Amino acid sequence: MNTLAPLFDKNREWSNRINAETPEFFPTLSAQQAPEYLWIGCSDSRVPANEIVDLLPGELFVHRNVSNLVVHTDMNCLSVLQYAVQVLKVKHVMVVGHYGCGGVKAALDTRPNGLIDNWLGHIRDVYYKHRHLVGEWQATDEQFARMCELNVIEQAENVCNTTVMREAWARGQDVTVHGWIYGLHDGLLTDLNFCVSSMDQVDSEHRRAIERVERLAKG
Repeated sequence: MNTLAPLFDKNREWSNRINAETPEFFPTLSAQQAPEYLWIGCSDSRVPANEIVDLLPGELFVHRNVSNLVVHTDMNCLSVLQYAVQVLKVKHVMVVGHYGCGGVKAALDTRPNGLIDNWLGHIRDVYYKHRHLVGEWQATDEQFARMCELNVIEQAENVCNTTVMREAWARGQDVTVHGWIYGLHDGLLTDLNFCVSSMDQVDSEHRRAIERVERLAKG
């Protein structure tokens, strides 16, 4: 029977190393969870949330799915958001996409991909909404980069429009939604100019973020 023994070996090595370096790490970690951040990111294995921002386990609450989508009928994502905001009282929700996202590329490919095309249809909606910025799809590197950015901005706006965020802001909770993108080529995060702390900021911040993309698209 294949039990993936090498991974268990690595786990023991990691646990032993942590215990040797920081004996109080696991007792402290098991006692409570009090992160200030919720990361909504892509499932891509090259985008490890905690490592990118150099935070320890327990400091970052994470939800990941293909192409970091926030869909209003996705009870998984919405449940994570509700728990993070209402129970953990996170201060920041970051929607984090990445350049070179395979889901974004597949969404605009004319070839069928099976079941996942239903999920990726949300990205095609983003393209048609902003087609005037991206242009007729030729799959150029520039178009690809702009679409990855636009997808993050639209998903961050979707977060703001959830009942979770509306209710949190209505009761005066201090929580901010951000739109970021990660570069696989250099390991750096870029702020996409979307930073919302109340419902009355959503439209202006969305417009500001889109204007940035428009400037980049024009060169």
